Amino acid sequence: MIELSPRHLPAVARWFPAGSPGTAAIGEHVLATGVGRWWADRAVQPRALAASCAGHVVLRGAADLLTPESLAPLAGSRIDAPSRFLPALGAAFDRITPWERMVWTLRTEPQSAPVPFGVTVRRVRRQDADALHALGPDAAWLPATWGGPLGLASSGHAWAATTRRGTVLAVACTYFRGTAYEDVAVYTVPDHRRHRLALACVNALCVDITARGRTPGWNCSVHNRASRLLAWTAGFRLVSEYVHYAVGTPVGGGRLSA
Repeated sequence: MIELSPRHLPAVARWFPAGSPGTAAIGEHVLATGVGRWWADRAVQPRALAASCAGHVVLRGAADLLTPESLAPLAGSRIDAPSRFLPALGAAFDRITPWERMVWTLRTEPQSAPVPFGVTVRRVRRQDADALHALGPDAAWLPATWGGPLGLASSGHAWAATTRRGTVLAVACTYFRGTAYEDVAVYTVPDHRRHRLALACVNALCVDITARGRTPGWNCSVHNRASRLLAWTAGFRLVSEYVHYAVGTPVGGGRLSA
């Protein structure tokens, strides 16, 4: 597949239905933020199309047209694709691992989450970029869909529990921003888990998302019990399940990052 230039994007946006929760919002997020990439089997009148951001890919179109070489740019990604793509993906990569996923949306009132003395839950500001970076490698995935800590801190789409010195203990943010749904992600510093700081941040973020006229969404692994419990406590309810596929390196050897 080839990477599309920005001038081709309006024509391909129709491939991904607007207003859907979960990874369907990746295309909308890439269009809105400019963070991520678009791929197609050809630039004019494409027959297969992919939108990628932070290691997540949505792949749609005609599966039988894709060769292992054409799929190589998607190596190392987690790919949401219909089952008709499985033969092509299996032929293109050295491994393909299915992950069962759950999509939730906010449906009811969340449980309250009072925070400890000396902790404040507030919107993340641009000057918090260094504090987000200080969370370290384990949290690097969180701001990736905004281009990194500075992008997330400047987005206005994150809320954090901070100490008086500005240290971030927990942060919740819009991970993928769609036109109707905003996918929520959250991270808590290990030493401060089980204090409902994540819930407090998620609650504040969801109020913010709702005020923007959108619905908060949640996407997690079927096997991630902690994430499922947090979603339920925050007022989310299950709406659908699907499978995405973690793929390895191309069978041909070379690797291009999506």
